[in-house]
Amino acid sequence: MHPPAYNCFVDRDKMDSAIPDLGPKELSCTELQELKQLARQGYWARSYALRGQVYQRLIRDIPCRTVTPDASVYRDIVGKIVGKHSSASLPLPEFVDNTQVPSYCLNSKGEGAVRKILLCISNQFPDVSFCPALPAVVALLLHYSADEAECFEKACRILACNDSSRKLVDQSFLAFESSCMTFGDLVNKYCQAAHKLMVAVSEDVLQVYADWQRWLFGELPLSYFARVFDVFLVEGYKVLYRVALAILKFFHKVRAGQPLESDNVKQDIRAFVRDIAKTVSPEKLLEKAFAIRLFSRKEIQLLQMANEKALKQKGITVKQKRQFVHLAVHADNFHSEIVGVKEMRDIWSWVPERFALCQPLLLFSSLQHGYSLTRFYFQCEGREPTVLLIKTTQKEVCGAYLSTDWSERNKFGGKLGFFGTGECFVFRLQPEVQRYEWVVIKHPELTKPAPLEPTTVPPSPSHSVSSEPADRLSPFLATRHFNLPSKTESLFMAGGSDCLIIETEASAGPQGRVMPGRALWDGPHTSQQYFWALPGEAGTHGAFCSLLFSSSRPP
Repeated sequence: MHPPAYNCFVDRDKMDSAIPDLGPKELSCTELQELKQLARQGYWARSYALRGQVYQRLIRDIPCRTVTPDASVYRDIVGKIVGKHSSASLPLPEFVDNTQVPSYCLNSKGEGAVRKILLCISNQFPDVSFCPALPAVVALLLHYSADEAECFEKACRILACNDSSRKLVDQSFLAFESSCMTFGDLVNKYCQAAHKLMVAVSEDVLQVYADWQRWLFGELPLSYFARVFDVFLVEGYKVLYRVALAILKFFHKVRAGQPLESDNVKQDIRAFVRDIAKTVSPEKLLEKAFAIRLFSRKEIQLLQMANEKALKQKGITVKQKRQFVHLAVHADNFHSEIVGVKEMRDIWSWVPERFALCQPLLLFSSLQHGYSLTRFYFQCEGREPTVLLIKTTQKEVCGAYLSTDWSERNKFGGKLGFFGTGECFVFRLQPEVQRYEWVVIKHPELTKPAPLEPTTVPPSPSHSVSSEPADRLSPFLATRHFNLPSKTESLFMAGGSDCLIIETEASAGPQGRVMPGRALWDGPHTSQQYFWALPGEAGTHGAFCSLLFSSSRPP
C-alpha cells in the first residue's frame, strides 16, 4: 500500500502517529441520512485521501453568498497583505481573540500558512468581528487542501453560508456569548451532576461554560477534532453542543470525588481535554454525544435568540476590556434573611442563563409586607421571572423559580387553574440541596377553564424520550419570550385567593396532595410529586419568610 500523499504543510511523522492511514476508500452515497451514519461511524476517518474528497464535496455544497471569495482572490491579495514579513512573525487578526494556532501535526510552513490565510480572511470579511474557532478550522482544512488558496476558499465558504437554518461558526461576540449561555442552559438540563460540581468548585460557573468552544477548537487532539469536524460538516452546529456536553460528562465521571489538580477548574477541564485519549476513544466520545436526547435544532435556535436578546438588553454586544458575562449576585448587592450569597449564587446558576445576567431585585418579604397573599400578588404582579424563597419554623429552606407573571392567574375567572412554562422548578436548600424539575401535570381538571388547546407534556427524564419534531417548542423554553401561540405552553403554576401552588413531578407516581402552608411530598426520594403551597393569611404551620426576586425589568 502506498503511503498517503500528504501535502507540503504536514509533518509526516507526526501525522502517521496521530491518524494512521488505512488507504483509500470510495464514497458513492448521496443521501444525507446515509452520510450522517457514515460520518458518525468514521467511514472516512482512516483514509487521508477520502476525507479530503468528502470535505471538498461537503463544503462545495454549502449555500453561500453570491459573491464569496475563492482561490483566485487569495492569489491576488496574499502578496499585498503579507508583504515581506515572514509567515511565522505575522500577527493574527483581532477576531481570533488571541487564540493560538493549533499545530495539528502541521510543520512550520503549515503553521505560517494558517496565519496568512487568517489575515486574508480578515481582509475579505470585515463583518467577522469575533471568531476564535477559525484558527482550528483553517489548520484542519489545510491538511486536506492542495494549497493555501484552496484552503482559503473552503474557509470562506464556511463563513459565507447564507442558509439561515444552518449555523456553522460564530462570527460576532454577541453570537459567541449567546452560544456560551445556550451551552450553559443545556448543561443545566442535561448534565446536572457535572453542573453541580462546576457550581461547587468555581466562583463563576458562566465563565467555565464560556470556555466550551475552546475545548473543541484547540484543546481536543487532532484525531478527535477531525472526527467531530466530519460530523459537523454533515449535521451542523448542534453537534458541537453534543460533543462538549459529552466531554463535561466524562470530566465529571473521572474527576468526581477527586481533588482538582489546580484551583482553576477551567484549566483542569482544558488539561483533561488535551489528554482525553487517556480516558475515552473518539468513538466512545461520539457515542456518548449522540446518546444525549438533545433539544431539536429549532428549539436550540430559539433559545439562542432569547439569549442574544438578553445580551442586547444588557448592552453586551462587543468585547471590551475587563467586560465579561458573569453571575449578577455579589455580596455588595444582595442581602437575605433566608439564604447567603453563596446559596443565592447556587440558585442563580440554575436559572436560565439569559436571566442570570440580571441583578436580583427584592419584590416581597414577609418581614416587610406581612403574610397576606393578596399583598404578595400585588407586590410581584407585572414581573417575570421570579424566585420564591421560603424558610419554615423547622429551619428548612425551599423555594421555586417561576417563569411567568402571577397576573396570569386572573385569566381563570376566579377559579384555580395552572399556567406557566416548563422552565419552572422547585428546589430545597436545607437540610440538603436538591432541585426538582421536568413536570407532568396530573390535574387536568384544573386546566379546563384555561382557553388553551390540549398539549402533550413530555415524560420524565427517567423514561425514554422520542425525538421531537423540529416545529415543536420544548416546554423548557419560556414561550412568552418568543411570542409563540399559547398552545405551546405547559402548565406548572396555580394561584388563588387562599393558596398558590408550584408543582413538579419527577415520575408518574401517585398524585400528591395540595395543602396550604407547608412543603410536602408523598413518598421518599424524588420519584413522587412535590407541591409548595402558601397560605393566604398567616398560616398555622409556621411563620414562613418569603422573598421574591426578579430580573430588574417587567416582561
